[in-house]
Amino acid sequence: MAPASRATGAPVTLYQVGPAGKPGSKLRRASEISLNTPGLDLATKVRVFQRALRSRVERRGALLDIVRAVNTTLEPATVADHIADRAATWVPAPGWAVVASDLSGELSVLADRGQMPDMEPAVYAVAKWVMDRNEEFFSASLQGDARVRSPFAGAIIAFPLSCRGRCVGALMGLDRVPSAREPRLTVGILRAVRVLLEPAAVALDNSLLLQRAESLSVTDDLTHLYNSRYLNLVLRRETKRASRTGRSLSMLFIDLDGFKSINDTHGHLFGSRALVEVAAVIRGSARETDVVARFGGDEFALVLPETGSTGAFAVGSRIRERIAAHRFLAGDGLDIHLTASVGVATLPDVAGSAEELVQAADKAMYQVKDSGKNGIQAAASPADT
Repeated sequence: MAPASRATGAPVTLYQVGPAGKPGSKLRRASEISLNTPGLDLATKVRVFQRALRSRVERRGALLDIVRAVNTTLEPATVADHIADRAATWVPAPGWAVVASDLSGELSVLADRGQMPDMEPAVYAVAKWVMDRNEEFFSASLQGDARVRSPFAGAIIAFPLSCRGRCVGALMGLDRVPSAREPRLTVGILRAVRVLLEPAAVALDNSLLLQRAESLSVTDDLTHLYNSRYLNLVLRRETKRASRTGRSLSMLFIDLDGFKSINDTHGHLFGSRALVEVAAVIRGSARETDVVARFGGDEFALVLPETGSTGAFAVGSRIRERIAAHRFLAGDGLDIHLTASVGVATLPDVAGSAEELVQAADKAMYQVKDSGKNGIQAAASPADT
């Protein structure tokens, strides 16, 4: 029979506490341990502190708290941050992650707490399992779990973020130390967690839908680069910033040489595929700070903030060289080579406004066309023309 507490006479259970639940560890009274006690694995924490955990998720203000938090923003990453923050107060897992599909349909970690880089493959594997089945996932050690393939030996507890009849993401608690048994929540706690996560899932879904809608309005349907509408907005914004800070702003104008022959010889379907490959080459050759857009047809443009003519010329040369070296439509059994004519213009060297910058880069590009194509030309200042 369990010994009684001096203060209340209620039974006090003795728990065996040790690294990963190994035998031979020291016995302690529940009143002597806490969630931060060394040696407690995730399953033990969940089991020993059931009453405390239940009070956290069932308290009157818990639902109101998360509803308020997730509805303060329309940014998916910030909504996910709030979900992870709240979950960390409900269930005692050392690490947390929120995963959802990004704009390309691929899974993406929107928020993480205490997650190490080596855990990422496990996070994606479990997230896919949870989102495909819209079910909770509990594991003492992923390394030996037949449901997912992962070398990660730690314990994990995961919840679907479901709303409107579908799963929009996954919330995961991780412990890199494996548990002696599967970490399980009681029916009551699990029910309460589901209630708390439903409005969180709605808020996350709303933010993701808005992000995708905004993306469609500023991106090119075929190449998924920015479109000319967004390019104009960026140019005006960056022109004002450059004028205010006194820093340079450059633009590249790129036109493919002889692209029409692909459409004429192989058809527009192959022409469209080639444009997608060209977009990938340009995007991969640009820098993270550069804004890459499809201007229209087989013309592309880049806005290079805080970049002078020398730096812009280097970026343009790299793009031209990589386009010339690429074998287009190789996956379709073809071997097509393309070249590009590139014009470079820099503000304030050759232009004083967004419109003048576009005109100068366009004019420099046509100078390359007139002189034999497959080259790069920097726009001359008005004084030199």
